[in-house]
Amino acid sequence: MISRNETEKIDTPIIEPAFLLQAYGQGLFPMGMDDGEIGWFSPDPRGIFPLDAFHVPHGLKRFLKKSPFEIRFNTRFRDVMIGCADREPTWIDDTVLESYCRLHDLGFAHSVETWEGEKLVGGLYGVSLGAAFFGESMFSRVSNASSAALVALVDHLNLCGFMLLDTQWTTPHLKRFGALELPRAAYLRQLERAVEMNVSFRNS
Repeated sequence: MISRNETEKIDTPIIEPAFLLQAYGQGLFPMGMDDGEIGWFSPDPRGIFPLDAFHVPHGLKRFLKKSPFEIRFNTRFRDVMIGCADREPTWIDDTVLESYCRLHDLGFAHSVETWEGEKLVGGLYGVSLGAAFFGESMFSRVSNASSAALVALVDHLNLCGFMLLDTQWTTPHLKRFGALELPRAAYLRQLERAVEMNVSFRNS
C-alpha cells in the first residue's frame, strides 16, 4: 500500500539514489512487480518526444488558451506520485515511492502539477539527469489535467535547454503529441550525449 502520510516514519527499503541515477544513465528504469520485487527495464524500441517537434492537438491548444489550470512545479511531489499510483494495476509500490521521493529531496526528481484553485487535479513526475528528462507517470482527476502538465513540461524543458524527453514506451495518447520510437542503440547514443550536458531543471 502506498504510504500517504508524509510525516510518518518510513521503514520501507529504497533503491539507493546513486544506483538509481546510474541505472538511468545506462538506459534502465525500475518498476515494482506483482511479487514485490523490483524489475529493471530498457525497452527496445524506446519511446521519446522530440522536444523541437512536440505537437499540441488543436482541441487541447484551444482549451488551454482559456487558462483553466494553474501549473506548479515541485510543490507536492509525493502527492503527484500517489495520484499516479491510484490505479490498478500499478507499478508504483512503496519502495518506488520512497526511492523517488528521496531523489526529489536531492533535486533529481520533479513534479509538474495541475491545480484548480487549491485542488491538485493532475500532474506528472520524472527524473532529470544532465539534459535528459525521464518521464515516469501522469494522472488526471479532471479532463485534460495531465495533458496540461505535459505541455507545461515540454515548454519548461525547452526553456531550460534539455535535449531528451524519454517516455519509456509509446501509447496512442502520447503519439497524438508526437511521441515516436527509437531503436535502443539510437536512444542510448542520444542519452549518452544528453547526460554529459550541464543543464538544470530549475523551478518556474
